[in-house]
Amino acid sequence: MRNKINGSLTIVGAGPGDPELITLKAIRAVEQADVILYDALVNPVILTHNNLGKHYFVGKRKGEHSFKQSEINTMLVDFVLEGKNVVRLKGGDVSVFARAAEEITHAERFGISAKLIPGISSFTGIAAAHRIPLTRRCMYESIWITTGYTCDGKPSEDIAHAAQSSATVVILMGMTHLEEIISIFKKYKPAEYPIGIVQNGTLPNEKWVTGTLQNIVKRVKDEGISNPATIFVGSAVEDKTALWKIQKEIQHA
Repeated sequence: MRNKINGSLTIVGAGPGDPELITLKAIRAVEQADVILYDALVNPVILTHNNLGKHYFVGKRKGEHSFKQSEINTMLVDFVLEGKNVVRLKGGDVSVFARAAEEITHAERFGISAKLIPGISSFTGIAAAHRIPLTRRCMYESIWITTGYTCDGKPSEDIAHAAQSSATVVILMGMTHLEEIISIFKKYKPAEYPIGIVQNGTLPNEKWVTGTLQNIVKRVKDEGISNPATIFVGSAVEDKTALWKIQKEIQHA
């Protein structure tokens, strides 16, 4: 028979980057935590809502992992079994490429039932901040969200399927394979097909660029765009570009 578990595990979505784009429920969980394990895409300002707990950076960047996922799983369980109220703080939403399922599965092996608090996903938050209409009545009827690479480090096969659709395509973690991704889209879309890329979306150091399949790689290099970035492909990007031009005209009127 298992011992009574006095601690708790809450997996929290911190939103796309702007520390104000986090839910009240998430803030309350952060405030009440004894221990917070947070990722690289979490704005550290959010941690100021918790002055008494211990904070552990367990983030992952490409080629730089402070902890392996197995180590993070173990830390979560160990802290809960010690009676701590643990918050696992993740960028964006907990259900989108956040590896929350792996942590939940591991915790359940020890009789720990995790609570989940959703957050604003990076792709929806960044799109809204840039006035990119991911869907539009009678025009863009669906959204396709895909990772830029799979567990074996290669571009996802879903990118080819997405490129054949009329959906607005959003690619996360795709900058390393940008040229290969563009070449896949070129097989199914014209060279003038719109694409936009936003780095550090919703943050003060945000950078973004728009273009076409034909010129986006050069524009990315010219503007120094790199990870972490979100890639938007489709006619919705043209809407964003048009709105941006209108804003510029108003500012210079």
